[in-house]
Amino acid sequence: MLEEVAAMRAVRAAVSYWAMIFALGFVLGTARVLWIAPALGLVPATLLELPVMLGASWWASGFLLRRHGVSAAGEALAMGVLAFALLLAAECGLAGVLSGESPAQWLAGLAQPHAALGLAGQVVFALIPWWRSRR
Repeated sequence: MLEEVAAMRAVRAAVSYWAMIFALGFVLGTARVLWIAPALGLVPATLLELPVMLGASWWASGFLLRRHGVSAAGEALAMGVLAFALLLAAECGLAGVLSGESPAQWLAGLAQPHAALGLAGQVVFALIPWWRSRR
């Protein structure tokens, strides 16, 4: 029973974490693609966006860990991993809707330098709740 409660806390926190950061990423990503990348290039634009996204992830994860009562490191890691999976699924779906890319094309695109930087940031996003829970 206690394990089910802990799992549900982690799931609720993960969905909230994903939604908050995805919403911010959608806004910042739009600005990056439409205005910043054409002016500076894809890699510099991504490097400008990453600290904002990771700072927001740090804040959001701490807020949500407290709000949902997620205190165990394992629960926090599950929160981050589930949020990461939701983020990748949403990005893949969005690439299909906005760009007409297949999942295989989207996945292959992650090898591009700017996308690899973004993916590295997303891995950090996934680990932040675990790091925050250890404080």
